[in-house]
Amino acid sequence: MIRVSTKFDRPAPELVERLGSYSSATIHEAQGRLGALDSSIKPVDHRMSLCGPAFTVRCAPRDNLMLQTAIAYARPGDVVVVSAGAYREAGSFGDVLANACRAKGLAGLVTDTGVRDTEDLRALGFPVFSRGVCIKGTVKETVGPLCEPITVGGELVRPGDVIRADADGVVVVRREDAAEVAAASRERVEVEAGYIAAYRAGRSVAELCGLTPLLAAKGLVIDEE
Repeated sequence: MIRVSTKFDRPAPELVERLGSYSSATIHEAQGRLGALDSSIKPVDHRMSLCGPAFTVRCAPRDNLMLQTAIAYARPGDVVVVSAGAYREAGSFGDVLANACRAKGLAGLVTDTGVRDTEDLRALGFPVFSRGVCIKGTVKETVGPLCEPITVGGELVRPGDVIRADADGVVVVRREDAAEVAAASRERVEVEAGYIAAYRAGRSVAELCGLTPLLAAKGLVIDEE
């Protein structure tokens, strides 16, 4: 007998909402350039965006038994995060399961394998981030763990960690770091807004970023006209 538990701590919804207001790139930079999943994991539609606690599942390649099980037990607002061996040649998720996720109020899906029915997924608008697109079907044979730490896109993802994904990519934030990362992300956005305002006011990149002494220290001399 294999026994699994679906009990884990989730971050406060308001904290998830705060993180969801920042881009994946901003969060990645704000937490010290950490947590970015492999760039091959992309949305099936660039308009898709998600943020929520990770409900983790490990599947065998070309086998979506545990993915379906995860969908059955995940809670509203969860992001189902699938580790399936980074196997591209499988369409492990499509429009039927996406409708099941939408009906349950799940926040989205992140998987290191393939998905299919992408036109229907775009029409439905359920956020799906995958390593590829493949029409090949799957089997339902292999049981595996739920709600345990997994590796996806080269990053460790634990149940309850916050997943933020948008057109640029996917980033994971440790549950215990979420408040600190949200604050750091806000500070980064404010700093960048100051740069943008200065550029629009006529300040130069060389001036604001201190490029002249930096380039000189590296031996680069620029003769201006």
